[in-house]
Amino acid sequence: MSRFGNGALGRVVRSGVGRRRVQTLVIAVATMMAVASAVVAGSLMVATNAPFDRAFASQHGAHITAQFDPDRVSAAQLESTRHLDGVTASAGPFPSTTISPVGRDGGHLPALTLVGRSGRGSGVDEVDLKSGRWARKSGEIVLSASFSGPFLKVGSTLMSSDTADAWTLTVVGFALSAGGSADVWATPAQVRSLATGDSGLTSQMLYRFDSAGTKSQVADDRKKLTAALPSGALVGTQSWLDTKRAADQGAAATIPFLFAFGVLGIVMSVIIVGSVISGAVGTSLRRIGILKAIGFTPGEVVRAYVAQALIPAGAGIALGVVLGNLLAVPLLEDTESVYGTVSLSVAWWVDVVVPACALLVVGIAALLPALRAGRLRTVEAIAVGRAPRTARGQWAHRAAGRLPLPRPVTYGLASPFAHPVRAVAMVLAVTFGTVAATFAVGLTQSLNAVGSAQDPEGRADVTAISGGPNSGAGQRVERKPKQPAPAASGPNQGQPSADPDAVRAAVAAQPGTASYYGTAAGDATVSGISGTVRAVLYQGDSRPGRYEMIHGHWINGRGQVVVPTRFLERTGTKIGETVRVTFEKETVSLRIVGEAFDTSDDGMQVHADLDSFPSAEPGAFHIEVDPGVSPAEYADELGGVIEPLGGDAIADFAPEGENMILVLEAMAALLTLMLVSVAGLGVLNSVLLDTRERVHDLGVCKALGMSPRQTVGLVLASVAGIGVVGGLIGVPVGFALHGYVLPVMGEAAGTGLPPSVLDVYDTSQLVLLGLAGVFVALLGATAPAGWAAKVRTATALRTE
Repeated sequence: MSRFGNGALGRVVRSGVGRRRVQTLVIAVATMMAVASAVVAGSLMVATNAPFDRAFASQHGAHITAQFDPDRVSAAQLESTRHLDGVTASAGPFPSTTISPVGRDGGHLPALTLVGRSGRGSGVDEVDLKSGRWARKSGEIVLSASFSGPFLKVGSTLMSSDTADAWTLTVVGFALSAGGSADVWATPAQVRSLATGDSGLTSQMLYRFDSAGTKSQVADDRKKLTAALPSGALVGTQSWLDTKRAADQGAAATIPFLFAFGVLGIVMSVIIVGSVISGAVGTSLRRIGILKAIGFTPGEVVRAYVAQALIPAGAGIALGVVLGNLLAVPLLEDTESVYGTVSLSVAWWVDVVVPACALLVVGIAALLPALRAGRLRTVEAIAVGRAPRTARGQWAHRAAGRLPLPRPVTYGLASPFAHPVRAVAMVLAVTFGTVAATFAVGLTQSLNAVGSAQDPEGRADVTAISGGPNSGAGQRVERKPKQPAPAASGPNQGQPSADPDAVRAAVAAQPGTASYYGTAAGDATVSGISGTVRAVLYQGDSRPGRYEMIHGHWINGRGQVVVPTRFLERTGTKIGETVRVTFEKETVSLRIVGEAFDTSDDGMQVHADLDSFPSAEPGAFHIEVDPGVSPAEYADELGGVIEPLGGDAIADFAPEGENMILVLEAMAALLTLMLVSVAGLGVLNSVLLDTRERVHDLGVCKALGMSPRQTVGLVLASVAGIGVVGGLIGVPVGFALHGYVLPVMGEAAGTGLPPSVLDVYDTSQLVLLGLAGVFVALLGATAPAGWAAKVRTATALRTE
C-alpha cells in the first residue's frame, strides 16, 4: 500500500480518533485514572518500602549506639576507639542521661534519653531538624519529632522532673534521629547539670562499621569495643538492626493493600481499553472492508486501530502522571510525618516505569481486537456492516418477553446478549469496581477497629496517680488548672508519693465515680528472653481497659498473664503454658490465658493480675465517670482531695485517630474512587456503542409510540442485569480479598488480628455493596439513555 504511504494511514487514524470522540475520551480518561492511581500506589509503595533505610542512609546513622561509664573510661580511651579495625566513622563522646519530664498541666512523659550535643552533628547520625532550631543555651531542649503535636509545640515548656529543684525546659525545636540515638537533645552543659541521683551520667559514642548488616556482624563489632576498653566501661549498646526492624514493621503493613489496589487498577485498564477497541472494530466493519477494498493491507489496518487507541491513551497517560504526582504529594507528606523519614517525593523511576507499562498494556489490549480487524475478509466486512448478527440474543428476547414487565424493560434486559463479548466486558468492569468498593469499605472499618483497639487504658475518663515509680502515667494528658503554676515548679513538687490505698479510697468515695481499676507498670524480666520487657499489672475489674483478644481470654484472676503475638513467637510458647516473670524482685510463674492484639513495646508487653505479685502496688487508677459528669471537673475535685496526699488526678482526652490509619484510609478512598470511576466509564462506552448501533431500532420503537421515558427505561434496563451480575460476583470477591489481605498486613506488622478487626461486614452492608454494582452500571448508562431519549424519530429512522 505504498501509494497511500504514511500520510494516508495517518489520515485514517486521525479520522477515527476524531469521529469517535466519546470512545477517545473514555480511553483517555480511563488511562488517566489508571495511571494516576498506579502512580499514587507506586509512589506510596516506594515510600513505605523500607523508609528507615532511606532515612538512615541520608543521616549516616550509627550502626551501634554505645553508652560508656565515664568513671571507668577516659575521653582519650574513647577517642582511641575511632581507629579500631572496621570502624569507618564515629562521633562523640556526648554526655547522656535519662529524664522523666512533667508538663505544667500535670501530664507525665515517659522516661526519655537526653543527649548533649552542640549541633545536629556531621559524619554520623546527622539529626534532621524538622522544625524550630537547635538548643543554644541551658533551659532549651530539642524533642524527638514523634512528640510533636497539638499539646507539644515549639515554645512549650516542661519540667525536667517532679522534684523541687526541677529545671524549666523550653522546647525550641523538633528533630529526628533515624537510628533513635536520643529522645531529647540539649547543650552538653545542660545534660551534665541534669544528670543527678539515679539518672547517672554516661558517655554516648556513635559508630559506623564496614560490616554491620547482620546480627552476628553487629555482635562482633560490639566485642571489638568491649575488648578495647577497661572491663565494665561499656554499659549498654543499641543495634541499628533492632531499630530498623521496628520501623519496617509499620511500613510493611501497607504493602499488601497497595499491591491489591495496583492489581485492580491494571486489570481494569486492560478491560476498558480492550472493550473500547473491540467496540470500535465491531462498529466499523463496513469501514474496515472499504479500507481493504481500496488497498490497505491487514497490517496497516491493525496499526491504524492500535494507533487509534495509543493516541488518546498517550494523552491520558501524560495527564495521569501529572494528576498522580499532585495527588501523591499530600499523602507522601502524611507518610513522612508518620514514618519520620527524610523528605519524600515521587520517585523519578515511578514516573517512567508506570507510563511505559501503561502504554504497553494499552498496546496489547488494543492489539487483540485490532488483529481481528486485520483478519476480516473484505467482502464479509462490507456485507455485514455494523449490524449485529440477527440470530444472536433471540432466545434471550423470547425468554425476557415472558416476564411480567413492561416491554421496553424486557427488551432492554435481553439486549446485552446480542453482543456477548461486550456484555462480558461490562460485567468485568462492574465486578472490579464492586470489588474495589467492597474491599475499601472493609479495609476502612478494619482500620477504624485497629485504631479503637489501641491504648485501651487511654479510653478512661480520668486517671488518678499516686506519683510512685510505677504510676504508668506515661501518656499525654490534659488537666484544667485551678491557678497558674509558679514559673519553676511542677505538680506535687517536694511531696512524697501518695499511699495507693488512700488514693483508692478517695476514688471510691468521689461522687460521680462509675467504675475504676488500678494499674502498675514497669520493667520485668521473663525467663528465656534477654533484657527486659514492659509489664502492666491490673487490679480490680480491668475489663474497660482490656486489649482486644486474638485467642483466649483477658485476665480474670491470679496467676494469669496475657501476651501479644510476638511474645509467643519469641518464647516459643502457646496459650495454656506457663512463663516465669520477675517484677520488682518477685518471681512468679504465670499461665498464659490469652493472645492480645498489642503492638506496643515491639509486641513484648505482658499483662498480668497485680495480686500475682504480693508486694506490687497500683500507681494509677483509671476511672470511668457517670453519664453527664464532666471529666475535667471530676478531675479537679478529685485532685483537690489527693494532691495533699502526694497524688494527682488528670482528665484524659479522647484518643485521636492514628496518623497511619488516617493515611491508609485516605489512600483507600482515593484509589477506590478512581477505580469505580473507570468502571463507570467502561459501562458508558459500551452502552453508547450499543445505543448507536441500535439507533434505527430505537427509531422504529419511537414511531410505534415508545415515549422518551420508556426509551430511558429500555437503555437503563440493558445494564441493570449486568449491574446485578457484577455486584453478585464483585461482593464475594471483595469480601475474600479483604479476608486475605488483612491477615497479611497483620503478619507484616508482627501480630495476629482479633475478630473485631477481621469480621467487619454485616449483611446489610453486603447487600448495599451489591446494589452499588447496579448503581455503577446505571450511572454509566445515564448519559447514553438521555441521548437515546432525545434523538428524533426521523433522524433515527434515516440512520443505518
